[in-house]
Amino acid sequence: MIERTRIADLASLPDGPVSVAGWVETVRDQKKVQFVVLRDESGAVQLVNPATREAVEGDDASAAALATTESISGLAHGTFVHVQGTLKHDERVKLGGLEVKVGALTVVSAAIPETPIADDSSLDKRLDWRFLDLRNRKQNLIFRIQTTLEHAFRTYWVERDYIEIHTPKLMASASESRAELFQLEYFETTAYLAQSPQNFKQMAQPAGFGAVFEIADAFRADPSFTSRHATEFTSVDAEFSWIESHEDVMAMHEEVLVAGITAVKEKYGDAIQDVFGFELQVPTTPFPRVTLAEARQIVADSGYEVVRADGDLDPEGERRVSAWAKEHHGSEFVFVTDYDASIRPYYHMRHADDPTLTNSYDLLFNGAEISTGAQREHRVDVLTAQAEEKGLDPAELGWYLDFFRYGVPPHGGFGMGLARVLMLMLGEPSIREVTYLFRGPTRLTP
Repeated sequence: MIERTRIADLASLPDGPVSVAGWVETVRDQKKVQFVVLRDESGAVQLVNPATREAVEGDDASAAALATTESISGLAHGTFVHVQGTLKHDERVKLGGLEVKVGALTVVSAAIPETPIADDSSLDKRLDWRFLDLRNRKQNLIFRIQTTLEHAFRTYWVERDYIEIHTPKLMASASESRAELFQLEYFETTAYLAQSPQNFKQMAQPAGFGAVFEIADAFRADPSFTSRHATEFTSVDAEFSWIESHEDVMAMHEEVLVAGITAVKEKYGDAIQDVFGFELQVPTTPFPRVTLAEARQIVADSGYEVVRADGDLDPEGERRVSAWAKEHHGSEFVFVTDYDASIRPYYHMRHADDPTLTNSYDLLFNGAEISTGAQREHRVDVLTAQAEEKGLDPAELGWYLDFFRYGVPPHGGFGMGLARVLMLMLGEPSIREVTYLFRGPTRLTP
């Protein structure tokens, strides 16, 4: 490994010799002194170099100092350098209260002087040059937060004896809606990219796994250009046995989110305040719950009419229900429950006393839906009838229906979009900002 100290670790060191490395963010080339802001993956530090503009003939030291000065003068934004120097703590320095006096500077990889993007570049332009866009502190923080959030989710489940599974993303048939599937050639037949691990995480229930989770890619051939849709995304899924109703799923779901947001606040709360300008709040449980019928009434009472023909909420309706939850319950989260059977998949369990309603929910967060969950129908005769009611041929569901012919406990779970959670948690305008490399209807590169 190249000898260096991460910039974030400099504050814990005493004054003295130090080696740092990173890329050049800014250069202030003054007549008598040069300042460089050097950034690495952990933070930024100010470098200072007393400028030498002329060398004394025959003086090797002054020649070396001149070479360093000229090298710094020629540094372009983004150039990677390795610096050996002297660390000095100085509270007058605005950037972290310390600086490094340059002893020797080596250009490891020079950057082209004119960068293709700027702070005011459009989002599409920035995505074209994503590797440069990701260099800024905000983007770095977003993906550190994502790492902590995922780790906290996993920790919650692992500590409760859930099994992590990795389900295939190549499928022989549709898991939910064939209309939203990507189709591809697969040797002598046709395969589809999985839009959900739904069937496979349910398979773990008759397999006796009890409780499972997965954090993995999913694909949807949805030609949508909204701020919250993608054709490839990270889905956070869980499924577990021996539930009494979807209330059990909701209770687990809110605990997972509290665990994740708590971990993020503990590790990055101060940084979020500094970079995003707000204090991250850990939600309290239970989250408020309203039925879909009640949600429709809340929206109507607010003076808005949902224009969807299927009776589901539209984005504006979701925003209004979320605003109601914030006003009346002080909550950024709200469960909308008991969805109409007509707008839910065939495998959602129906109400025992009203087959027009399902034991299901959507979870809204800061004005948008982030997840759908439900109790699954585990009785094969009922499941078959519900599939036929939806116009599906049970013969095409044979391998899936087989799960339920050999015994399966009552079970349920949810699927949640990771990027949506990050977007709404951090107040970003689009999932494109919180997705490492976004994929949409017109974007396959970089």
